[in-house]
Amino acid sequence: MKNSKYFLFALLIIGLSACENDAFEDLKERASQDIEETENFTIGDADFTTYVSLGNSLTAGFSDGALYRVSQENSMPSILSSQFAFVANTEPFTQPLMNDNIGGLLAGGNPLPGFEPRLVFDGSGPVPLSQLVEGIQPTTDILSNNPSGPFNNLGVPGAKSFHLLAPGYGDFSGVISNPPTANPYFVRMASSPQTTILADAIAQQPTFVSLWIGNNDVLGYALSGGDGSDPITPLEGPPGVGFQQTYQAIVGSLVGNLPNVQAVLGNIPNVTAIPHFTTVPHNPLDPSNPDFGDQIPTLNSIYGAVNQVFQALGETERVIEFSAEGANAVVIEDENLTDLSAQISGALAPNPEFIAFVVSLGLPEQAAPQVAGLLGEAYGQARQATPNDLLVLPSSSVIGTVNSSSVAFLVSQGIPQTLAGQFSVEGISLPLEDKWVLLPEEQDEIFNATVEFNQVISAAATANGFALLDANALLDQIASVGVSQNNLILTSELVTGGAFSLDGVHPTSRGYALIANEILKAIDSAYGTNFEASGNLVDISEFNTTYAPSLLN
Repeated sequence: MKNSKYFLFALLIIGLSACENDAFEDLKERASQDIEETENFTIGDADFTTYVSLGNSLTAGFSDGALYRVSQENSMPSILSSQFAFVANTEPFTQPLMNDNIGGLLAGGNPLPGFEPRLVFDGSGPVPLSQLVEGIQPTTDILSNNPSGPFNNLGVPGAKSFHLLAPGYGDFSGVISNPPTANPYFVRMASSPQTTILADAIAQQPTFVSLWIGNNDVLGYALSGGDGSDPITPLEGPPGVGFQQTYQAIVGSLVGNLPNVQAVLGNIPNVTAIPHFTTVPHNPLDPSNPDFGDQIPTLNSIYGAVNQVFQALGETERVIEFSAEGANAVVIEDENLTDLSAQISGALAPNPEFIAFVVSLGLPEQAAPQVAGLLGEAYGQARQATPNDLLVLPSSSVIGTVNSSSVAFLVSQGIPQTLAGQFSVEGISLPLEDKWVLLPEEQDEIFNATVEFNQVISAAATANGFALLDANALLDQIASVGVSQNNLILTSELVTGGAFSLDGVHPTSRGYALIANEILKAIDSAYGTNFEASGNLVDISEFNTTYAPSLLN
């Protein structure tokens, strides 16, 4: 790699020397040409006097798995407000800034579980900040040092559509209730414990609003691997339940309480195209890794007995086999498959070859029925992953590790500790649980919900003459071919793509700048401004893609 670098550098020097005179003449010629002038800015029909933003983490400026001060300062609404202020007389744009660049939250001096410091890049991949900076502690305490409002940026990380209408979403008692009914980020900014996010927005009587909500209504389901712990918001149902009436109630309340309000609405991107779901391949098992490769003959022996049952039942797509010649797919649990646990157990228990295999494991012959039952339970809905399956980003730290709960269960069933460990390796001898994989059927659910929700958002924008940010089309472009601006190309590659932060879900500061530009273009179309033609888009090259671990305060 080093030799290649210096070779290219040498070619560059030669090229510069050979073209020095030509370049000078070219510069003189271009200097004599007329410089294309941009248009003067026109405000059109837009009124940016008081701007309020409503939404979730994408509005708050969440990045690298956390909300921290510099990420907020470079949030999409903050960037927009700067552009508004540059071309018009506007009121100050206030945000509920965190106390530090560490991220994470405290409550009465105690860390809030699930609200951790940000991720940083260690040279090879994302790691928690605490791994590189010893002894760090968040300093943002939701019970002792909340900033004073009102706040123009009302983006609340974790909020779903119906949370904008929920009284008490900023009441601390709801944070510690089971299940939680409040959000600690809104506790920091709520005007009162029982207010709603929407009410705090309307109270400021904004002339211009950005509303980007609904992402979490599908994203929560996706991030949980579609395991049912965080279901997709239903389309139908009254406000506070179904997405359609909830969204219509939000927009209707804005229009009804804010005469002549202007707005830009953001739709929902295809969340399965983000790096969180596209970074971990379906076949990450490398036979050159001795921890895996040396076990392939044993693994094929174990699965060989189960495969005979699959083949006998005509379920050949379930056959599990590892190769020493190339990358291997992980083994996953697929809830959509017919459960063949009983068939596997019943076929294996009396089989002489299987009994001999059980004995070879160091177990008595009488243990064959029990082992057959355990294998049936483990592999009754198992198969190897295909390119159509999407593994969530956290699965990368799980695949190949020993599941302690599985070991404890097998030991309780009389299986020796060492053998229990061998049967409990995630994605290899133990199928990955549903929470680690988005199956094709689950992806279809997400896609269909996204299409339906976006139809609701588009209809609301059209009915009220609002601008529309087509975030769905933007993300598809980033994921497929990339987006070029300011001599940069942003893609959806984790770490190197520039658009997405280290959590694989939220944009970088540069990504938020790109989104802000797309919103400005949408405002041009809806309200007759000319941010783009007048050269008043932001230069995305001025915004960071990562922040150093040393940036703490």
